[in-house]
Amino acid sequence: MAASESGEVAAPYGGATAAATAGGAPKRVRTRHFLQAKRDGHPIVGLTSYDFLSAQIFDRAGIDFLLVGDSAGNTVFGYDSTLPVTVDELIPLTRAVARAAKRALVVADLPFGSYETNPREAVHSAIRFMKETGAHAVKLEGGERSAEQIRHIVEAGIPVMAHIGFTPQSEHGLGGHVIQGRGEAGAEQLLRDARAVEAAGAFAVVLEMVPSAAAKAVTEALSIPTISVGAGPDCDGQLLVWTDWAGFTTGRIPRFVKQYAQIGQALEAAAIAFREDVESGAYPAPEHEYE
Repeated sequence: MAASESGEVAAPYGGATAAATAGGAPKRVRTRHFLQAKRDGHPIVGLTSYDFLSAQIFDRAGIDFLLVGDSAGNTVFGYDSTLPVTVDELIPLTRAVARAAKRALVVADLPFGSYETNPREAVHSAIRFMKETGAHAVKLEGGERSAEQIRHIVEAGIPVMAHIGFTPQSEHGLGGHVIQGRGEAGAEQLLRDARAVEAAGAFAVVLEMVPSAAAKAVTEALSIPTISVGAGPDCDGQLLVWTDWAGFTTGRIPRFVKQYAQIGQALEAAAIAFREDVESGAYPAPEHEYE
């Protein structure tokens, strides 16, 4: 979203500017705005968020949707992968983000083991998130294999964002962090998966780690928006893990991530300065004391 001459962040499609509207409250982004954005060529912008404070900041910045991802397994809980994350761990994180977001659509990730067994389990997990957190939609991984679960969740009145291509919860079955959709067979399977989730009722689909050409073909074939996570510039929107682009993540950063800040370095420097001030007696100074 571009900034106006006044410096305000331009509106999410179908919404107001990041500043308050004339009525004093920003307009909520809805799933219908995603569909309208695709029709009118307005890029959709998403970030992950796992807490109240970051969600407040991203919401004020005009981010269209906030995903409480199972990437919290890595960024919050320190797991080696997303696989150990549970519904009970993600629910309080999602609740915090939903409390902070005044205009962004909040999407809750269904973690591994909460929807794969059968559609009934999937609906139960989705209902828990909707009732206990205030989220506006759920996300789950898988194309053709998850279409029945998506259909049942949608029939229960819950919006679903699908996720195909590289699906982190299936990393062992996929042989690790491997780009999906390569070659003629890979591109055809990606398109079959995309059409399956669209037919099942998903309002949008995430394409992760697929070649740009394959992502473009899927985007042109679908009536629902595609959201890129390392799927190139031709999707209808972009989504990143916020700790990656903000320089807060330690270790390897995916190739598709552009870093916009180095918050990790700044926070470490601030912590060192605080420690040194305490050790030297410079903090607290007289101005920090109560009379």
